[in-house]
Amino acid sequence: MSASQTGIDATADAPLMSARRVSLLGGLLIAMGPISMAMYTPAMPAIVEAFGSTEAAVKLTLTLYFAGFACAQLIAGPLSDALGRKPVTVAFLLIYLLGSVLALLAPTVETLMLGRFVQGVGASVGIAVSRALVRDLFTGHTSAKIMNVIGIILALGPALAPTIGGVLMEFYGWRSSFVAMFLVGVGSIAAVSVFMRETVGRDLSRLQPASLLRSYGLLLTNRHFLLTVTVISGAVGALYAQSTFLPFILMNRVGLTPSQFGLGMLMQSGCFFLGALMARQLMRRISAYQLVTPGLCLIALGSAGVFMLNFWAPTYLRVMGPVAPYALGIAFVMPAMSTAALAPFRENAGAASALMGFLQMGSGLLFGTIGALMGDPVSAMANLVPVMGLAACLAYIVYRRHPHLAEEEPRHDVLAAAPPGRTLMPDKENP
Repeated sequence: MSASQTGIDATADAPLMSARRVSLLGGLLIAMGPISMAMYTPAMPAIVEAFGSTEAAVKLTLTLYFAGFACAQLIAGPLSDALGRKPVTVAFLLIYLLGSVLALLAPTVETLMLGRFVQGVGASVGIAVSRALVRDLFTGHTSAKIMNVIGIILALGPALAPTIGGVLMEFYGWRSSFVAMFLVGVGSIAAVSVFMRETVGRDLSRLQPASLLRSYGLLLTNRHFLLTVTVISGAVGALYAQSTFLPFILMNRVGLTPSQFGLGMLMQSGCFFLGALMARQLMRRISAYQLVTPGLCLIALGSAGVFMLNFWAPTYLRVMGPVAPYALGIAFVMPAMSTAALAPFRENAGAASALMGFLQMGSGLLFGTIGALMGDPVSAMANLVPVMGLAACLAYIVYRRHPHLAEEEPRHDVLAAAPPGRTLMPDKENP
């Protein structure tokens, strides 16, 4: 396949899109999923009353959103490799709009579940395509800097979403949050249509089942990919898992109102935002890869604090105080590990990004479901979140102890767990 078919020729001279444009588009797309989750959470207890349902049934609407969000990435990524990033993005955003309408007009909790699942399917394209766009056009330290900017935008969206959702809930009722989500979807389609440039050529051979299975098989047998993604999944997945616990802990146990809950979640998203800004400044002087270890130390500190909920009654500070360093640590870990995970997979960037997103969200879905089955949200958070933080730290220790899997700066000969028969191209910034 020629360079022009893959969009790689853009990295040699002038990229098809500037780093700033890719950062903003990628941030918008990747933030849609968390925004649609966070804006909804303040309304969950009210929805229980509105439908005369149970907490378990309303939690299931969030679980089904996660399921659609996680699983559909496995389709969106390869589709964007085969048909192009732009048309696939627009198509999935239209699915998101359909899900928003279904949820808005839902007469029963079952219809709401369907609407949330469809929303999750549509929003899944954001993670799959945003990271693939970065890998299509940029590598090395530039890629890590773009991932950092995307992280800043990713922090801003969920930071504001619970507050907006809580205010909308108190003044206009729970359905108003889905009106806001619909408008976000419309704005995203407009932005993609106007500002996104195509970065890959159409190649229908990539849609053949054998080709898809081969791509995912190569990724799942690549030790470098699995270790880097486990670091990401353990860190970020914990935030998605605890989103199923926090509304019921902070509102039902601690006693916060929906708007207070929205403001209270700024402890999490605000610290992630602060961490992303700190990482951006530090990356002017040191490598993004040098931030991973201190980031994981913060995650370990937060995990220990969350575990203490086993021994004392929850208050706002006892719950959210440990979440703050955990979120701060994630912002340090994400730029380098996202770049490292995708580095060897130039030709399969969409599939690699999709599988990374699936495992990241899937870990949140798995532990969130386990927590729902445990019944007590405090106990679930106190025990499951530390397990995920520990998994992230252990995966990175293994990654760093094997010189063929890690270096201070990943090189093409270091990322040598490449699938048999594949030749890795040198990083243009780190040859």
